[in-house]
Amino acid sequence: MLIMTGLELKNNTMRLLITCLFLWHLAAFAQYKTEIYVAKDGSGDFTSIQEAIDNTKSFPDKPITIFIKAGVYQEKVKVHAWNNNLTLKGENPENTIIRWDDHFKKINRARNSTFHTYTLLVQGDNFRAENLTIENFAGEVGQAVALSVEADRAVFVNCRMLGNQDTLYADGANSRQYYEDCYIEGTTDFIFGAATALFKNCVIHSKSNSFITAASTPEGRNFGFVFLDCELTAAPGVDKVYLGRPWRDFAKTAFINCEMGPHIRPEGWDNWSSPEREKTTLYAEFGNTGPGASNEKRVPWSHQLSKKQAKKYNMDKIFEPFLLPSMNLIPVEND
Repeated sequence: MLIMTGLELKNNTMRLLITCLFLWHLAAFAQYKTEIYVAKDGSGDFTSIQEAIDNTKSFPDKPITIFIKAGVYQEKVKVHAWNNNLTLKGENPENTIIRWDDHFKKINRARNSTFHTYTLLVQGDNFRAENLTIENFAGEVGQAVALSVEADRAVFVNCRMLGNQDTLYADGANSRQYYEDCYIEGTTDFIFGAATALFKNCVIHSKSNSFITAASTPEGRNFGFVFLDCELTAAPGVDKVYLGRPWRDFAKTAFINCEMGPHIRPEGWDNWSSPEREKTTLYAEFGNTGPGASNEKRVPWSHQLSKKQAKKYNMDKIFEPFLLPSMNLIPVEND
C-alpha cells in the first residue's frame, strides 16, 4: 500500500493545479472573436478600424469579420500579411467612409513615395471588403493612392474608390483580385499595377483627359486587368481619355462587353512613348458598345478578339493558379 507524505501530497496537488491552469490558459488563448464591431460613437468594440485590425488574431483558423458602423473614419489603415482571412464590412458605401490625404510630395520618401500614399493597404490574403468607400482626398496634387492591394484572393463588392491620380494600386506579381459592383474614379493611371484583376459590373469614371489604366503585368501571365460588363463614364467636359498605356513591357488589359462613353479616344490605347512595347503588350476588346467603342480607328497593335478568344475571359480561366517563376539563386563562392 502506497502512503504519501504530506510533502508529496502537497507537491502533487501543486502540479495538478499548475496543469489545470496551463490547460485553462491554453483553451482561453485558442478562443478569439470572429465578429468585431467598430463604431465612431463608441457603441462597438472599437472606435478605430486600425485598432480593431490590430486586435484580431494573427493567421486565424476561422475567418474574422469586422463590421463597421456608418461614419467617416479619417485614418490610414493597414491590413498586415498576418491579418489574413479578414473581412471589412460597412453599412453602405455612401456613408461608411475611410479617408486620408497623403500624396507624393507630402510623403517625401524619394522616388517611391507613391506607394506610401495609400488610405487603405491590404497585404493579408483572402481579404474581403463590402459596402465601403475608400478615399484619398488630397486633391489634384499628383500621385495619391486611395486603395493599395498586394494580397492574393482579395475581393471587393459594392465599394467606392475615390481619388485622382493613381486611385487604385492593384499589385502583386502573384496576386488575384476581384472587384464587383464597384465605382472607381480618377484622373491619370487611376487603375495601375501588376495584379491579375477582374472588374465585373463596375463603373469606371474619368475625371480628366488622361489614361484609365497602367498595367505592369509580369511576363508570362495570361491575364492582367479584365473589365467585364463595366460602364465607362466621364465628368462634364472630359472627352479625350485613353483606355490604357503600358507601365511595363508586358502589360495586359481587356475590355469585354463594356459600355464606353464618347470620352474614349478613337485610337483607344497609347504606347507611353515606347514603340517597342507595342510588340509585347496585349490590349484587347470584344463586344463593347457605346460611342467610345468603335474600333475603326483603334491603334493597329491592339486586338479585336474573336468570339472564341473572348470566351477565355471568364472567371475560372482568369483566376487559375499561377505557375511560380523559378528562383535564381546566386551561388556563394567558397574561399
